[in-house]
Amino acid sequence: MMEWYMYPAVVGIGLIAGFINTLAGSGSLITLPFLMFLGLPANVANGTNRIAILLQNVVSVRGFRQKKILSFREGLFFSVPAIVGAMAGARIAINLDEQAMRRTIGVLLVIMVILIIYKPERWLLGKHIEQTRSRKVFLIILFFFIGMYGGFIQAGVGFFLLAGLVLGAGANIVKANALKVFIILLYTPLALVFFMYYHQVNYMLGLVLAAGNMTGAWLGTRVAVSWGPRFIRIVLLLALIISAAKLTGLLDWLGRIFV
Repeated sequence: MMEWYMYPAVVGIGLIAGFINTLAGSGSLITLPFLMFLGLPANVANGTNRIAILLQNVVSVRGFRQKKILSFREGLFFSVPAIVGAMAGARIAINLDEQAMRRTIGVLLVIMVILIIYKPERWLLGKHIEQTRSRKVFLIILFFFIGMYGGFIQAGVGFFLLAGLVLGAGANIVKANALKVFIILLYTPLALVFFMYYHQVNYMLGLVLAAGNMTGAWLGTRVAVSWGPRFIRIVLLLALIISAAKLTGLLDWLGRIFV
């Protein structure tokens, strides 16, 4: 049983994570360590976090839909392979240690930072890409593996969805964010089922965290539309740099030096 004052802290952490997740990604790098700090085992924290992610994206999808940015039909094309991949990834996550994967993902995030800095116009304006049969096959395979990673650990999956949607499908960053939250909304319930089946979900903490995530998502959708692609690009770059440092162990190394 937590002390009463920890509940507002959980909501606050969720608010920050929901905002970051809606504009960029990797809010789970904040919520997962916090849930473990509260005493949850890593696998239970991973499952509990999915409740907040699910409800957060209900709010995000509704917000982007109201602003007429999100197309359900287009989102379904990317969602189906991601859903299949997420189910496979969630099944793996029940037993597999993710440390090696986290470091690999950290290196990939560094590469993504370089791509955003090198060609910012692709992220701000998007680019028309002809959807040939081979291109569609490529996107299906790509989003299957992104979904697999999302089902496995969730943290950082928003970055890879954004990269696939911007660089692979040609969407600008605002539209890509709308499609991203729609994809995550569809596959998260299926991934959550695996954690529920193996009793790796703390429902009370998940719902408290979700209250914060949903508030952050509500703010994020409005900022995404009102402030535009350039602001989102700045948030995305900052989130990428911090996440890459965390996943590669650089933040822990710096902490040992300066503390």
